[in-house]
Amino acid sequence: MVISLITPATEGPLLVPYPSMLDVPYELVEHVSWLIYARRRELRSPWRTLSCFRQALPALAHLRKNETYRQVGAGFGVSEATAWHYVDETIDILASWAPGLHEALTGLGEGDFVIVDGTLIPTDRIKTDEPYYSQKHRKHGMNVQVIARPDGTPLWFSRATPGRTHDLTAARAHDIIQACLTRQIPVLTDRAYQGAGATVRTPYNHHSIQPLHYQQINRDHARLRAPGERTFAQPKSRRLLRRARCSTRRISTIVQAIHTLLTCAYSG
Repeated sequence: MVISLITPATEGPLLVPYPSMLDVPYELVEHVSWLIYARRRELRSPWRTLSCFRQALPALAHLRKNETYRQVGAGFGVSEATAWHYVDETIDILASWAPGLHEALTGLGEGDFVIVDGTLIPTDRIKTDEPYYSQKHRKHGMNVQVIARPDGTPLWFSRATPGRTHDLTAARAHDIIQACLTRQIPVLTDRAYQGAGATVRTPYNHHSIQPLHYQQINRDHARLRAPGERTFAQPKSRRLLRRARCSTRRISTIVQAIHTLLTCAYSG
């Protein structure tokens, strides 16, 4: 890992290495290393500047700490271009292991239900980028839909859409509602999904047509959704998704890569 010391303008910033720790399990780094090894064997490119283990580390550091490619490269003794290549290659490898929507729902049985919600990935966008501005969150970003088990285990992350996209619109566009209806899977959501129909259940919103004791029903609904809410906060434990500096087209791949890491953490 590195820090930056500002020097006179003629010299530019000076990067100085310092000891640091990466707060991810050692087993996870090994697992990512084996995925990289398999890809190298597939490409018939076993010899690289960094070993598979050493390639996994800068990618995980970039996802966890949101350090620039220049900082990552300096910390691991490679050029900025090489760091960019290694990190992007590793993210693509991880993303390729993320399940699709129908694959994620296949293991659910009778009596199971899922929790669906949307989360905003903040981005560095200017105010003129209207499609990326979320009125709900008052910031620019990308909308990602998440499906989770009641215990908080992530099942599926959608591709990213502009932050202005309403959660219900995004859920329909990603075919979440129809997929759950086909398998008769109950879906618990918040009020943003009212009007979805099918198997989607939302809290009552103080309208004229509502059952007696609707407040207790809403409390029970919230209690069932509460454990799954952890899933929506987990991706943002990676600082890269707290304020993404990359292209908006790249965010979907990064989210899929982080889903693979979360799946490995749960299975481990």
